[in-house]
Amino acid sequence: MVSKRKYILFIFMVLLLAMIAVWVVKILNGSVPYVDQWTRDLVAQMDETVFYTIARWLTELGSSTFLIPFVIIIALFLWWKYYDWLPPIIFAGGTLGTHLLNQLIKGLVERERPSILIAANAEGHSFPSGHAMISIVCYGLLAYFIAALLKTKRGKIVVHSSLAILIFLIGMSRYVINVHYLTDVVAGFIIGYLCLIALIYIYEGIGRWRSRS
Repeated sequence: MVSKRKYILFIFMVLLLAMIAVWVVKILNGSVPYVDQWTRDLVAQMDETVFYTIARWLTELGSSTFLIPFVIIIALFLWWKYYDWLPPIIFAGGTLGTHLLNQLIKGLVERERPSILIAANAEGHSFPSGHAMISIVCYGLLAYFIAALLKTKRGKIVVHSSLAILIFLIGMSRYVINVHYLTDVVAGFIIGYLCLIALIYIYEGIGRWRSRS
């Protein structure tokens, strides 16, 4: 059953990556993906509404101004709780590595943003969303390491659910305040999720290797 689930998940992720590839081809050819054409009117309607105000606040939780000290503090916390260098290295190094990967992809695709908002860290290229991509790795790893410290299943569910909602809201906030297209955000989530899974596999692989040696 487990192997079947992994196979289905693998096929699903391949299809999502194929979808991203189609978007990239369209963007490089100077056209706008259909998803973005269909969703531009919606974001325009949310300007100067309560949704925009909430999104403007939430987006700060994925900004470098907040994440840099946050990552340092959480890395120190993880070292204290685990008394091991590996969790904080995976957490901080994974978050930084995801940021660098995001910048690399943005430099290759070179998509212009729908609008620039310097106060919201919305400068430079647009695809994929750094807030979506980095947040899913940063808060996803936080959920993974915190949940591992909890003994109750209910506590684990609360941690995973709460941070999953936060990740979604941070990513979508970029669309709501009109500094990213919807495809930027979706691509950021998908690529970030793959980075998250890879980092967890690396962490668990090193853990197994250390236990055998």
